[in-house]
Amino acid sequence: MRRVILESPFAGVTEQVRQSNITYARAALKDCLMRGEAPFASHLLYTQVLEDLIPSDRKLGIEAGLVWGEVAEATVVYTDHGISSGMEKGIEHAKTAGRPIEYRSIK
Repeated sequence: MRRVILESPFAGVTEQVRQSNITYARAALKDCLMRGEAPFASHLLYTQVLEDLIPSDRKLGIEAGLVWGEVAEATVVYTDHGISSGMEKGIEHAKTAGRPIEYRSIK
């Protein structure tokens, strides 16, 4: 299985948007698995113990996710809900690391 970092939006201006983004991220996670990939979605994992609305927690979660990117073979970006600032950081980190970036849609 190819190790991939999954990028999709998480934070939202309302709780309804955030829940929609979580549902979408889970669909993207499944899409990766169905492609025979081993995805890592830090925004789904770390937000279970860190509070995304607390800047220091958000920063810590993003940094931890970026470290995992060092062992990934690609970054996959799911774009149906747009590209968030957190996703932009992940994309830039992948570019800096020379990791391939693939843009995908579930729709």
